[in-house]
Amino acid sequence: MAHEVKTAPTGEDPAAYCAALPTARRREEGARLLALFGEVTGEAPVMWGPSMIGYGSQEYRYASGHGGTWFRVGFSPRRAALSFYGLQDSPAAGELLARLGKHRLGAGCVYVNGLKDVDETVLRELVARAWDAPPP
Repeated sequence: MAHEVKTAPTGEDPAAYCAALPTARRREEGARLLALFGEVTGEAPVMWGPSMIGYGSQEYRYASGHGGTWFRVGFSPRRAALSFYGLQDSPAAGELLARLGKHRLGAGCVYVNGLKDVDETVLRELVARAWDAPPP
């Protein structure tokens, strides 16, 4: 049976999505992250599924043969934590993550409780290095 990709680009406007987030802190952080990722990548944001905002795209293929298209870097201003995608794969990621501030790592994600907990200059550098790195 073929594996169906559940998360794909949507037509929703990422700025409108962030402006409609339920709390002032999440709306403000969403706007700041839209600006940061947009400035670093030079790309327009695209909604992926109901809550992820991605920049750029890349093809991937696993040893199993499953593959698809995914964004290169992105974020989601979730209620529990901000989720950052694609930031762990660059050669400089380890050193930068050590300087980022309070965060935790998941499978392919970096989670922070809020932008107040991290150094935004380091976050900007993480995004830049991830953007410039060849796809994994």
